[in-house]
Amino acid sequence: MQETIRDNKFVELTYQVVDQKTGDVLTTVEFPLGYVHGRNDVLSPQVMAELHGKAPGDRISVPIDCTELYGARDESLVITDAIENVPEEYREVGMRIVMENDKGDTKSFLVTRMDDKTLTIDGNHPLCGRMVVFELEVLSVRDATEEEIIAGGKLEKGPDIGNVPTRPI
Repeated sequence: MQETIRDNKFVELTYQVVDQKTGDVLTTVEFPLGYVHGRNDVLSPQVMAELHGKAPGDRISVPIDCTELYGARDESLVITDAIENVPEEYREVGMRIVMENDKGDTKSFLVTRMDDKTLTIDGNHPLCGRMVVFELEVLSVRDATEEEIIAGGKLEKGPDIGNVPTRPI
């Protein structure tokens, strides 16, 4: 009998996120993502709920309204400034910039546009305001070990350095 996804099962899957409006693939996770179901919510609650009961080889599509996850888009978080006002190290599309306000609160911004004269940053989550579809494929399901359950995911063994000779300092 094939294992199905339920609490305390170790699951490996791949997925992609597709924009419902344009059909563009926004994110692809090809390297298997491993987690312990019910212990480590690595994806949105809607996706985790849809995975429950699925088995290796199953493919599912889960539509998500990202406004529910990340809130409504806030245009006041989109800022365009003269390029000379921006330090050189931030002048690259895709660069993440963390800013702090006078209260000490931090906010992450992403450089979204740049030309010879201006640079635009956006503090909204990249999926904010979008309707997307998570397309997932379940690769494996097995009982999680006690250690994995405690950690919420697979434990990677490091190299055995117990027999490495040491020198006195």
